[in-house]
Amino acid sequence: MGHCREAPAAAGRPPRSPRYDSPMTLRERALELLLLTDADRKARETQALAHYLPIDAAAVIAEPAGVPGHPARPVLVPHTQLRRGSLATREGHAALLHAVAHIEFNAINLALDAIWRFAGLPDDYYRDWAQVAREEAYHFQLMRDHLATLGFGYGDFPAHDALWRMTERTAGDVVARMALVPRTLEARGLDASPPMQAKLRGMGDTRGVAILEIILRDEIGHVAIGNRWYRWLCERAGLDPVAHYAVLTERHEAPRPQPPFNVDARRQAGFTADELARLRA
Repeated sequence: MGHCREAPAAAGRPPRSPRYDSPMTLRERALELLLLTDADRKARETQALAHYLPIDAAAVIAEPAGVPGHPARPVLVPHTQLRRGSLATREGHAALLHAVAHIEFNAINLALDAIWRFAGLPDDYYRDWAQVAREEAYHFQLMRDHLATLGFGYGDFPAHDALWRMTERTAGDVVARMALVPRTLEARGLDASPPMQAKLRGMGDTRGVAILEIILRDEIGHVAIGNRWYRWLCERAGLDPVAHYAVLTERHEAPRPQPPFNVDARRQAGFTADELARLRA
């Protein structure tokens, strides 16, 4: 995870930007996808986000209106207003799956935003996050299709946008973005996966358990990418990663991870022994 092999160029010319008389860059295409409001189309086209597009890391792209593109449904409410039904009911089961699908939809937006927003980084940074975006789109499609087997679609339940709120808070600081989105908020998904799998297993939802296993496997790689670039950025700026993380957590009012922790998954994702000890303390 974290390194992508270059795909061969497709036959013919690469797609052209509607804004410039030149081939569309990876960063421009990521922004275009981020602005899409149709969830199915966003997932489908993000899965096709091409390696061969030029990156143009130096370009500073102005933020347009409408970031991020979001469908009319689900209705977004504060997370404190969300009510989960009993998992013994079909509706409660579907609501749980819908919550995961919504997290994966947000994760598509988070990865696309990391590509277009931050200029001046190594090409591998943009390729890493393009890989993440493609995999998040796949996760969304898996969970959306499984949700449909219960007779529900994405948007049928309310949802919250806490993940995107942290993206907005860190829009002006790529170090904070890497610290507080992939290695804080998304790392919480590593902790949440085993208990959620246990719930689905208890309900006899073997397909849901298998999908969460795929998501957990890939999310370990996504958090590892966040860890990698956070440490690289700290080294470039002469910052101590552990001490600066504490500063960023306070500055941006990031949530404190709560136990139980998936220590093995966090270790695989690149958290150091010191970080894990501090987390458990």
